[in-house]
Amino acid sequence: MDKVKIGTCWLDGCSGCHMSLLDIDEGIVAVLEKADIVFGPLVDAQEWPEGVDVAVIEGAVSSQDDLKLAQTARARSKVVVALGDCAVTGNVPSMRNGIPVRKLLERVYVEGATVPSVVPTDGVPALLKQAEPLHSAIKVDIHVPGCPPKPNAILFVLSELLEGREPDLGSKLRFG
Repeated sequence: MDKVKIGTCWLDGCSGCHMSLLDIDEGIVAVLEKADIVFGPLVDAQEWPEGVDVAVIEGAVSSQDDLKLAQTARARSKVVVALGDCAVTGNVPSMRNGIPVRKLLERVYVEGATVPSVVPTDGVPALLKQAEPLHSAIKVDIHVPGCPPKPNAILFVLSELLEGREPDLGSKLRFG
């Protein structure tokens, strides 16, 4: 039997959800018996592959690069999991939404600089007008709240998906 293909990525966020994913400790052995991680921060793949069974996406959609990666992951994956409060609600990244993008960038790169500076354009992804939760950009199948989600909640979701069941998160998760 072929193993389930899992892809993970983080958009605009702190990577804490991926740290929580790693904190499933020995539970990762059970996951890897049934699945291969085919894309993620610790995998050499440079492009989201075709035929991913489960996409686990952390972070808000804040830039053109985030949007493109989210759309590619959705198009090439059967199930999309929004992992953590940034992906579920926009959380901390969306705190910038009341500030126009140009003004925000000038404050950070020009006014906040200790030496004369300009807003960089080379190699910096263009920010979207607003930082949004993942479901604002793509269809999300499962929302896993938490900042970050507890490792046992992540393991539960992955285990259920690996068994072909939709996780019932009712009593297992909470926001914050």
